Amino acid sequence: MVNIRDLDPSASPLDYYGSELRRLREEAKLKQGELGRIVFCTASLIGQIETARKVPTREFSERVDAALGTGGVFSRLVGLVLRSQLPTWFQPYAEMEAKAAYISTFQAQVVYGLLQTEDYARALLRVGYPDGEDEQLAARMERQRILAREQPPVLCAVLDEALLHRQVGSPEVMRNQLAHLLGFRRRPWVQVQILPFSAGEHAGMMGSFNVLRFDRDPDLFYAESYDSGHMTANPQVIRERSVGYARLQATALSPEDSAVLIARVMEERYGDQPASGRCAVA
Repeated sequence: MVNIRDLDPSASPLDYYGSELRRLREEAKLKQGELGRIVFCTASLIGQIETARKVPTREFSERVDAALGTGGVFSRLVGLVLRSQLPTWFQPYAEMEAKAAYISTFQAQVVYGLLQTEDYARALLRVGYPDGEDEQLAARMERQRILAREQPPVLCAVLDEALLHRQVGSPEVMRNQLAHLLGFRRRPWVQVQILPFSAGEHAGMMGSFNVLRFDRDPDLFYAESYDSGHMTANPQVIRERSVGYARLQATALSPEDSAVLIARVMEERYGDQPASGRCAVA
């Protein structure tokens, strides 16, 4: 068992979070079980977080802040903790994504991370991170908080029609994911367009990519392979990819026609489904 006294608070955001939780809990003269009862969890969970063996959630952090009267210390710290759970090669992009004023993305395989439902994201992560699924899921959901800011980034997404038909998780998961995409029509800063099969060859045939734009910093281009990401501010690359993205937007369906297609696929492919495992009655 990890001895919490041996934890190095400077080792990682998670270690620092755990050491601070223990320090402030003890200052409040509360045992792990007593704090657990206040924040509706077990003493074991408190112990696991204090020993950096469990990643805290934002909900847990908010409850601890209220219980210990910390003035929001853990609610602020948990963002760093969750970001540190992302793959090391992806963290630089996530940091820049959170600072971007404009995000343009073309996705050929899956829905962009900022637009995913929790169940859709979990089904994807279950394939790539079977041993760290919960931590990766919490980190991905944390990324989405930038869309809820008072001044969120402008997000333009061109999604290949193929990802509407590729079932990720159950039919219900897909139905909810497509309904979620339709829900973004109510957000003026988010635009979703579908690149239909009928477009044929197009400017995104090389694969998915993102272009980030900032108020004061140079634009960035980002693309990734199986287990690595490539990010560059090379002006020629930015120029080429920006033109390519503009062509994708021009080729894709309008946001209104895209919504019609999403709704049609949602109903025709993922409409009312029989309960899984239900046996036919003879």
